[in-house]
Amino acid sequence: MLKFLSLPDCWIKEFFLAHIYTEQQLIEEALQKYQSLIDAGFSKSTYIISQIAVAYHNIRDIDKALSIFNELRKQDPYRIENMDTFSNLLYVRGLKPELSYLAHNLCDIDKYRVETCCVIGNYYSLRSQHEKAALYFQRALKLNPRYLGAWTLMGHEYMEMKNTSAAIQAYRHAIEVNKRDYRAWYGLGQTYEILKMPFYCLYYYRRAHQLRPNDSRMLVALGECYEKLNQLVEAKKCYWRAYAVGDVEKMALVKLAKLHEQLNESEQAAQCYIKYIQDIYSCGVSVELKEIVEHQEVSTAFRYLAQYYFKCKLWDEASACAQKCFNFNDTREEGKALLRQILQLRNQNESPSADLPTNATFLFPQSVSASNTPTRRVSPLNLSSVTP
Repeated sequence: MLKFLSLPDCWIKEFFLAHIYTEQQLIEEALQKYQSLIDAGFSKSTYIISQIAVAYHNIRDIDKALSIFNELRKQDPYRIENMDTFSNLLYVRGLKPELSYLAHNLCDIDKYRVETCCVIGNYYSLRSQHEKAALYFQRALKLNPRYLGAWTLMGHEYMEMKNTSAAIQAYRHAIEVNKRDYRAWYGLGQTYEILKMPFYCLYYYRRAHQLRPNDSRMLVALGECYEKLNQLVEAKKCYWRAYAVGDVEKMALVKLAKLHEQLNESEQAAQCYIKYIQDIYSCGVSVELKEIVEHQEVSTAFRYLAQYYFKCKLWDEASACAQKCFNFNDTREEGKALLRQILQLRNQNESPSADLPTNATFLFPQSVSASNTPTRRVSPLNLSSVTP
C-alpha cells in the first residue's frame, strides 16, 4: 500500500514514512529517515528524538534507548508522550528508584493521561503489586479504550495473577486494536502454554514470529512447542535459527544441545555446548567470573563436555572442563570425581583411542569476538507442520 501511495514531495512526507517504517518494524529504514531529518535541520525536535528512542526499544537495544530517553527528559522535563515506553525499559532493567521518580513526576504534571496511568501501573508491577498495576491499566483504558499498550500490559498482569481467562481477553482486545502487535500474539501463546494447549500456543507463537522474524524469543518459544509435540526436526530448526539471528537470552544453543542429547547425537551436542560457552565468555572480555557463574546453564555445558571428552579419552580437555565445574555448586562434586578418574587412568598410561571424532577439539579462547553470533535480517520460517 505504501509503494502505491501518491504523496506530495515535501518534508512532512519524510515524517510520515519514518513513522510507518517504525510501525512496520523496519527499524533500519526508520532510523535512516530520522537521521536525514536531523541533518535537514530538525536536530532539536523532541518528537524525532523520542521516535528514535522508540525505534531502539523495538529492536531491544535497551541501553541505547534508555540513554536517548534520559537525554530527552533533560531537554523536555514536562514531556508525557512516549514516557510509557520509557517506563517499559526501566521495568525491564529493574530500575525501581528511577521508575518511582518518573511515576511521581508524571503524576504531578498530569495524572489523567493514559501514559501516566501506564507508568504508575509498571511501577506497581515492578513492586509485585499486580492488583494495583491492573487497576491503573484499567484506568488508562477508561481514558482511551483503544490504547494498545495498556491492553497488552494488563494481559501481563493477569498472567502474573494466574487469571488466564482475563489475560486471554485482554490480549484479544489488543489484537482487535492492532493485529500487528506481536506482544499480544506472544502473550496469547504464553497463556495457552500455561494451559497446556500446545497446538494453540504454536499457532499464536507462529503469528508472533511472522511479525518479528528477527526476534529470537519467538523462535525459542516455537522450538519449545515443537519439542512438546515431538516434532524434533522443526524444533532443531527453530533453535538454530534463533541462534543465527542473535540469541537475546543465550538459551537457544543450550536447548539445541539438549535436543541432540535426547537423540543421542553426542558430537553435535558437544559442538553446541562449545559455541554456547564461547558466546557466554565473549559477552565482554572484562566480564566478571561471578556474572558467568550466575548463568544457569554454564555448569550444565561444562559437565556435559567433561563427560564427552572423558568418553573420547581426551584427558586434557576433560580435565579442563572438570576444573571449570568447580565454580558451580551443582557440578563441583561431579568435577572432582571425574578428575580422580582421569588421574587414575593417566597413571595406568592409557593411550587415547584411535577412533576419535576429527572435529572434537575443545575450543575455549580467552577472548572471542562477539561477531561469532551473526545478526541479520531473515524472513519468517517456512515450517511444514499444519497448525490450527
